[in-house]
Amino acid sequence: MASEHLNEEGFQATSAALNNITDETLSNHAADPRSTLHRPADHEHAHSFLSKILPKHAITGLETKFHMGNYVIDRQTGEKHWEAMSIYVRVGMHLLYYGSEQEKALHWKRTLDLLRAQSEKMGKEYDLPESKGHIKPFIDSFQLQASMAEMVQPDPDKYACFNDFFAREIRPDARPIAEPANDHVVSSPADCRLTAFPTIDLATKYWIKGYGFTMERLLGDAQMAKAFDGGTMVIARLAPQDYHRWHAPVSGTVEAIKDIPGAYYTVNPQAINEAGTLDVFCENKRSVMTIRRHPHGTPTAVVAVGAMLVGSIKYVDGVDTLGTQVRRGECLGAFYYGGSTVIVIYPPGEVTLDQDLVHNSIDEKCETLMKVGWRVGVSPVGDGN
Repeated sequence: MASEHLNEEGFQATSAALNNITDETLSNHAADPRSTLHRPADHEHAHSFLSKILPKHAITGLETKFHMGNYVIDRQTGEKHWEAMSIYVRVGMHLLYYGSEQEKALHWKRTLDLLRAQSEKMGKEYDLPESKGHIKPFIDSFQLQASMAEMVQPDPDKYACFNDFFAREIRPDARPIAEPANDHVVSSPADCRLTAFPTIDLATKYWIKGYGFTMERLLGDAQMAKAFDGGTMVIARLAPQDYHRWHAPVSGTVEAIKDIPGAYYTVNPQAINEAGTLDVFCENKRSVMTIRRHPHGTPTAVVAVGAMLVGSIKYVDGVDTLGTQVRRGECLGAFYYGGSTVIVIYPPGEVTLDQDLVHNSIDEKCETLMKVGWRVGVSPVGDGN
């Protein structure tokens, strides 16, 4: 990849492109977001826009190197369909390769400062009352009209700002958990695109290809990492159009919270799957909640990972108070604007993952569309209960 690293001209061009995209988005509240920030990266207008800003050799290399989206599998129908990458994610991918040496490029202070500034910029703007103008175009563009009936507040006009809408709360009855009487079942933590791996080694073999990934770095705690060595990993990626709260995958007691500062790299699968890039999960801002699972008495780690243009990660209703009892399916927190990811880790032998999710993740190398509360797996002692 060293030959693809770009120089000062390239960095300045990419910085200008990202700034231009976010400025254009914020300047017109009524604009269709799929014509600005969320314009599909494989659209001809996206190509022409980037061609005006990026050097020719830069955009050619980017288009050659990366696909412009990802396939996902609908769990209910089994159908595979294409989801185009948004233009801002595509530009964010570009930033992973700047500098004269890869180690310097991926930790380059100016790249980190740029992504942080853009995330803070979007967060601040979307907290303003006038950002309400973005809500209806966002709903229309992503066809979210029907899903609004599932929300505690279904009326788009009642939200104070765009971030208030983005972190909207869903009615509990709209996301019933699978097999509620079976304490051995584990659930999806989010409405998401999910991958599931029986062991962490399989996750790093088939999905997490970036260098520098370790459990100790992800969790920020060497002792905790030992408890999950060889364990099971579930990765739930939330796209911007998804309901953007995350929920408890198990019932138990909140035992620890660790907030880890970090960067704002994209968590698009193209960034996660590319060998030779840095591992964004261990670099990005995140919060690690440890739940002592009931009735098993074993730990479960729930890692909320921020991503490109994510303004903040917030727990709700005091669930981050140590000793709090949480129920499987209960809301734990909300992300404010942007894509994000929730990683759930179980100790070895604790959970047997549902085979369809494992097949999609390993054999198909695809994410599976999931909703909060859907079954992900079961502890062996609970299988068949």
